[in-house]
Amino acid sequence: MTVELINPDGLPKPDVYRQLSIATGSRLVFLAGQVARDADGNPVGAGDFAAQVEQAYLNVGTAMTAIGGSFDDVAKLTIYVVDWSADKYPLLGEGVSRAAAKMGVDPVKPITLIGVAALGEPDLLVEVEATAVLD
Repeated sequence: MTVELINPDGLPKPDVYRQLSIATGSRLVFLAGQVARDADGNPVGAGDFAAQVEQAYLNVGTAMTAIGGSFDDVAKLTIYVVDWSADKYPLLGEGVSRAAAKMGVDPVKPITLIGVAALGEPDLLVEVEATAVLD
């Protein structure tokens, strides 16, 4: 595997993400932000934050599979959430867990979560951007 995930001593050890990743592959992949759209571009999960998180994560996995990798090769995620508040945290976890179960992966990665006023289209509640490393 090209990505090793670590919570080093001296830093908090969160359950839902890792503090850093060590990437040892030779191809760096920058994936555009993925949103709640299916393969035909149709909206998924209108108004349902957990469903939109799930679809965005699944889209990251689909993109990685298309280039010969998998979600396991993701070294870092940036998650943009419209009108972020702490009450959305359980729904974020729910969406991530459902996507991970469907892909059969451990979804825990280093992440940066950023609350934003809006995304590119008014129905979007979340966007997930990924950086990955492949051999």
